[in-house]
Amino acid sequence: MATDADAVPVVLTIAGFDPSGGAGVIADIRILVAFGCRPVAAVTSLTFQNSEKLSGAIHQSAESLRGQILPLIKGLKIAAVKIGMLPTRELVSEVVRLLVEEKMPAPVVDPVLQSSSGYELMEPEAREAWLTRLMPLARLITPNIPEAETFTRMTIKNESDMRAAANYLRKQGARAVLIKGGHLPGARASCPPIGEAGRMPALRSEALDVLDDDGEVTVFCAEWIEAPPLRGTGCMLSSAIAAGLARGKNLRDSIDAAKQFVADAIRQA
Repeated sequence: MATDADAVPVVLTIAGFDPSGGAGVIADIRILVAFGCRPVAAVTSLTFQNSEKLSGAIHQSAESLRGQILPLIKGLKIAAVKIGMLPTRELVSEVVRLLVEEKMPAPVVDPVLQSSSGYELMEPEAREAWLTRLMPLARLITPNIPEAETFTRMTIKNESDMRAAANYLRKQGARAVLIKGGHLPGARASCPPIGEAGRMPALRSEALDVLDDDGEVTVFCAEWIEAPPLRGTGCMLSSAIAAGLARGKNLRDSIDAAKQFVADAIRQA
């Protein structure tokens, strides 16, 4: 007999472990529960950090990661997948293998290249594999401005640059790209009135995120919130988007709901 639990979508997060809980799988789990999903998780790296600094990490092997994931996907119906920190080429390759062999849902992939304190979290060889092998399998990738600049070798200073970077990554194989404008205060602009095609409603002073979904571009305009930096917003956003997809929302609505959630978190920080 079906139960209420059967209706709760299961979302798998594959990410690093942050002992402080500000980012990684702990943050993902918190967000997925808030969006009414059942979280399950596999850890790619054990990091040594607190809220101020990351000082090191021990990365998992491909065998360890596979051992964590296989029992989950064999025993549960996975509605959505969120992928975060993948520090080595070996781990990127194993995730690609599992996605293809096990016919897992197309994931929301948040590239994690560097900690907020400057610690490198993805080896150069892993970046190449991420771009050429994992990115084409994703439903959405969510690079911030520095990550998009690294992947495209472009300088991003405004909305036009964000559109160009998203288009470039899509032409390199991405199905959909969300360039997050939180690192670019200069991208603030006067958004067109509500109802103009390709724009979400504007608030007061704006921060922009640019979505290129198979060539259809949407610019999300949100209120620019003056607040202290908040760790883990990328994890929050990508997990919330995955939760929206798991619950049957389309990509644009999932992003909109996720952005509202993260904005509330920033206001309360």
